Amino acid sequence: MTSHPVTDTEVTTPSGTTPPPRPRGRGKNVRWGIAVLCFGGLAVNYLDRSTLSVALPTMSKDLHIGPETQGFVLSAFFLTYAICQLPAGALLDKYGVKRVFALGAIWWSVATIGMGLVRGVGSLVGARMLLGAGEAAGYPAPAKAVSRWFPRHERTLANSVWDNGARVGTAIALPLVTMLVSVFHWRVAFVACGLLGFLWIIGWWRLYHEPADHPKLTAEEREYIEAGGARIEETPAEKDDAPKVRWRDLFRYRTVWGMMLGFFCLNYVIYFFITWFPSYLVDERGFDLLSLGFFGTVPGLVAIVGSLLGGYTADRLLRKGWSTTKVRKTCLISGTLCSSVIALAVVVPTASGALALLSLSYASLTFATASVASLPADVAPTAGHVASLAGIQNFASNVAGALGPIVTGFLLASSGGSYLVPLLVSGALSIVGALTYAFVIKRVEPLPVRA
Repeated sequence: MTSHPVTDTEVTTPSGTTPPPRPRGRGKNVRWGIAVLCFGGLAVNYLDRSTLSVALPTMSKDLHIGPETQGFVLSAFFLTYAICQLPAGALLDKYGVKRVFALGAIWWSVATIGMGLVRGVGSLVGARMLLGAGEAAGYPAPAKAVSRWFPRHERTLANSVWDNGARVGTAIALPLVTMLVSVFHWRVAFVACGLLGFLWIIGWWRLYHEPADHPKLTAEEREYIEAGGARIEETPAEKDDAPKVRWRDLFRYRTVWGMMLGFFCLNYVIYFFITWFPSYLVDERGFDLLSLGFFGTVPGLVAIVGSLLGGYTADRLLRKGWSTTKVRKTCLISGTLCSSVIALAVVVPTASGALALLSLSYASLTFATASVASLPADVAPTAGHVASLAGIQNFASNVAGALGPIVTGFLLASSGGSYLVPLLVSGALSIVGALTYAFVIKRVEPLPVRA
């Protein structure tokens, strides 16, 4: 790849040639519509998984679910969600994004509706586990779609667009589900959120096509996408001629283990914000309910900006001629290293200072996740391995998502409710993640095919 700076409309491709100028005008940005479509899918995905958390205080009274059981009900989701990341990625590579993402959405939408029909703890746990299995396609599917639809120098920003569906869906869940529960019933909340999934499925099935057969994709945009290094399988013959790398062989690569460990560390810290952050503000910083509702949204909003900034920065550096390895390592290491400021939140004297540090930490994490989501497409040995690598990477991250809240709860109980040790552990894991991306992953490039 050439090393001289290039313009906003010209970048060097992996082969060293210069692709056509970026398509301009109406109808020349079909690829960004695909990114928005994926954003909608992930937003519905996170809305459905968050419905139980909002509705649980009310439904636990009707179903007589005690506090000791509520944690088990909530965590049941992650058991199947983490495990099913592995087959979900492989199925997406084998059968395609359109069919598998739609099937996953049908599955999780039915499971969400089913939670509105449960009569006890057993059926609720079962529905929750089914939800986790269906939602497993929600991360590797958009990663696969973006790898096929976007040139290499636009891929990170596109990944940050759909990844923010997670934060938007979680944010929407609180007011929407609260309104449905208070005006109607908690059962109605589950049915309504599940039906929203079917609305997205209709839109997905009608609007998503592969680049080879999209009716609105111009020849100019298609040439731009392909010349920029999109991971597209052109024909069945080319698939047959591609180097054969079995799914289990992916675990033979040092890079894959680095991706898993790095995302494990990163997601461990992210799940503090998803699970224990409100309790920290109330118990450690004395926030009342009104203050929590207002100030508690600040880190999440800042995190959205951090994600988009991470995507923009990485793609901008690629357009300037930086190598993929240099760009990814710069964004991943700086993001995870900066997120370690979460450990300093326990020593600042004011609540506003702690909130500022926590917001910076969360934004730094999402700054890095834009590049994390791009790694599978960057390193896949063939275009047919992108979703498999995304599933493997996300499996490791959700092991951290399941363990993190449990470990934090244990540390709180053993330290008399102090958040000192939990936040120090989170800060330490941020540094471990930075070291992993720095030294375990040597180069960000397609993995060599081994005999």
